Amino acid sequence: MRPKSISGEKKAQPARVAGLVPIQNDPQSFPIVGIGASAGGLEALDEFLKHLPADNPLALVVIQHLAPTQPGMMVELLQRSTQRKVLQALDRQAVKPGHIYVIPPGMDLSILRGKLFLFPPSEPHGRRLPIDFFFQSLAQDRTVGAVGIIFSGMGSDGLRGAKAIKENGGIVLAQEPASARYDGMPGSVVKEGLADLVSAPAQLAVDLIRLLEGKLRHPHQEPFISEQERSSFERICILLRGRTGHDFSLYKKSTIYRRIERRMGIHAIDSISAYVRFLEGNPPESDILFKELLIGVTSFFRDPESWKQLAEEVLPALIASRPEGGVLRAWVAGCSTGEEACSLAITFMEALEKLRPRAPVTLQVFATDLDRDAVEKGRQGFYAPAAMAGLSDERRAAWFTPDENGFRLRKEIREMLVFATQDVIQDPPFIRLDLLLCRNLLIYLSSDLQKRVLPLFHYSLNPDGCLFLGSAESIGPFTDLFVPLPGKARLFHRKANSQTPGFAPFPITPPLPRESIREATVPKTSVNLQSLADQVLLQRFAPPAVLSSEAGDILYISGKTGKYLEPAMGKANWNLFAMAREGLRADLGMAFRKALSQTEPVVVRGLRVGGNGGTQIVDLTVQALQAPEALKGTVMTVFSDQPAAPPVKSSKAGKNLPSDLARLAELEAELKSALEELQSNREEMQTSQEELKATNEELQSTNEELQSTNEELTTSKEELQSLNEELQTVNAEQQSKVEELSATNNDMKNLLDATDIATLFLDEHLHVRRFTKGATRIFKLIQSDVGRPITDIVSNLDYPDLERDATEVLRTLVFSEREVSAQQGTAWFSTRILPYRTIQNAIGGVVVTFTEITRAKALEAELRTEVSGKPRGRAPRPKT
Repeated sequence: MRPKSISGEKKAQPARVAGLVPIQNDPQSFPIVGIGASAGGLEALDEFLKHLPADNPLALVVIQHLAPTQPGMMVELLQRSTQRKVLQALDRQAVKPGHIYVIPPGMDLSILRGKLFLFPPSEPHGRRLPIDFFFQSLAQDRTVGAVGIIFSGMGSDGLRGAKAIKENGGIVLAQEPASARYDGMPGSVVKEGLADLVSAPAQLAVDLIRLLEGKLRHPHQEPFISEQERSSFERICILLRGRTGHDFSLYKKSTIYRRIERRMGIHAIDSISAYVRFLEGNPPESDILFKELLIGVTSFFRDPESWKQLAEEVLPALIASRPEGGVLRAWVAGCSTGEEACSLAITFMEALEKLRPRAPVTLQVFATDLDRDAVEKGRQGFYAPAAMAGLSDERRAAWFTPDENGFRLRKEIREMLVFATQDVIQDPPFIRLDLLLCRNLLIYLSSDLQKRVLPLFHYSLNPDGCLFLGSAESIGPFTDLFVPLPGKARLFHRKANSQTPGFAPFPITPPLPRESIREATVPKTSVNLQSLADQVLLQRFAPPAVLSSEAGDILYISGKTGKYLEPAMGKANWNLFAMAREGLRADLGMAFRKALSQTEPVVVRGLRVGGNGGTQIVDLTVQALQAPEALKGTVMTVFSDQPAAPPVKSSKAGKNLPSDLARLAELEAELKSALEELQSNREEMQTSQEELKATNEELQSTNEELQSTNEELTTSKEELQSLNEELQTVNAEQQSKVEELSATNNDMKNLLDATDIATLFLDEHLHVRRFTKGATRIFKLIQSDVGRPITDIVSNLDYPDLERDATEVLRTLVFSEREVSAQQGTAWFSTRILPYRTIQNAIGGVVVTFTEITRAKALEAELRTEVSGKPRGRAPRPKT
């Protein structure tokens, strides 16, 4: 829960920009665009604003990551790049068209009915996500008119906000990750497939204006006003169904049309008929539109109060209904990337830990969705940090393990989840369920489709099962199928004594209008006597036959087969074994299996087939076809009628024969057939046992290899850990050495500066290596002279033999000392040249020191003058 706003109300003045009405009267009259940026975002914002026309009435709200304790300078910096008025956002400030508002440092920003509200951060010292916070409020406030742009920045702030904008039908733009200084934020949005447009900031400014102008020209009205638009929509549904196999014809047309309209705006297409032509000529666009229609937005523990009621009331009751233990079955329809399926598994584990039932109770969760990519992500069990925002720290630590750039679901939770691709309205449902979650899926279906899906859910649930819907969904008129639980949560118990009315077979979506589907026409072939004769032969003289698959599914029927096959009771099932009449089924199955294992046809003679009040003797021929290539993998079954055996004439002599000789012969034939079938089954069982034994051996071998690989990986992991520890130790030692070296350098610098002795360090080639500040008074040295030969440096000394003396010191390793004067004799220096010795006692050059002795030379000259009595241009010092 966010605290209330913290400052007083600022009264906004009405403004008219480009003919718009004042914001107080119609806050939706101009677009409000949210911009999220962080590290490197200032450059992107500068480029974006320079290419954004100043006369467009849109307003921008910039959410930049700022240091909370430093005064912000974003207003001044952005004002240099645009003619629009740039302001720092104030609490309860009305957004005006043509203005730019910048978030203040250390605050979170929200919007409600065109007004900005400031909030202190909920976690002042924790991880803040101000972009997500504003984008989510913008999505709720502007719904389909929300626009969000993500620029350069590290991390994934803005990802949840972008999902919220997409869920409400808004537009998301992202900077091309390759053009961003830091691609973390835009890259996460692009990777999740949330960006409608991805480009450089300058191009995004152009694309934004184009998209917004398209929205203003085509305001959101009731879709498909004309018959032509309805026809175009049906053609789009046909193209999508042909490309993806999924039918969107009964989804809410307003929702579908908004997303079609967005794709039209992105491609600058004005009419839906033109978009249909574009879709026909660009098949990959169908895949993009399919992704757009799926709206894969979800999060952990969405609507926390509903999950709390599920954990406190529903799950304990379901666990208590299994006093002897067992498995609870749950189905999460429209699971997207699996956050809600994980939430259910986590809630179950927490409830199980509290209740501690005597017998073990487990949960199996079937998580399904149309989007294969989303299902694959859920199957991996890896989630980015932005997706974890709905989880408390305790749950995050208990059920997830930190992984590279994210978190991975723990094994005990992952093993409870079964992910699969499934269409709720076309594929058969999961049955015998204890819990069914369908949250925020029904809102995208039309009312007619909802009336077909809800009875399906009733059919799938056990008598004590529970249906969990989203906060904006309801059971509609089906109060005779479900009873709501007390409270605000959308939880419903299945009525056990109710019957599912009008349960329809799959798929539950009706076919599209026939006139919209182009039926292929079969060209007529020329007719001649040979073809007519072949037809007569096939119809009147060829035996009845059936072409089927290896599983027995009927593909083609030739002739009249009603004496041998009849439709089975129940749901229509065109399978050869299910339709075989009495007396044919057992021998047909045996012959069919035998034919699949050999190339020669299998013939079974003298079968008695009962039907229509009598019996018929039939010879059965079954052969697996290998040619032609088109029929390879199919089986041909031929039925040949045989005449019945003539009845035995009775005679006086025959009265003494046993009356049941015929019956005995029939029983012997049946016994022989049974023995042959038993032998065939025994051979098949032995073959299956051998195959299973070989498979078991292969699995054991594979298991041993996996165990060996696991041991190798464990060893490698331990070696890497050991190597990591060694590197950490080496790094600590290096850091200590660096600190010592830095301290030594500081000591040396202060020592040299304190002595005030001009010192020059030369390498073995007499190139300058280092010098002190005092040396610059003798040599014309600057810092860039390091590395230059000393002979190239201008000097004030009258010392032409400096190079020769230094070379001699390097050769003999004997120091040299000489008194030299400056030019014009203005100063004297005592010059000492010593070898430069390293710690390893290696010679690395020479060290030249210059000690000024001008005063000593002057005293020496005076003393010499006094001793000789011959003054040299200076009066003798008076005696004291």
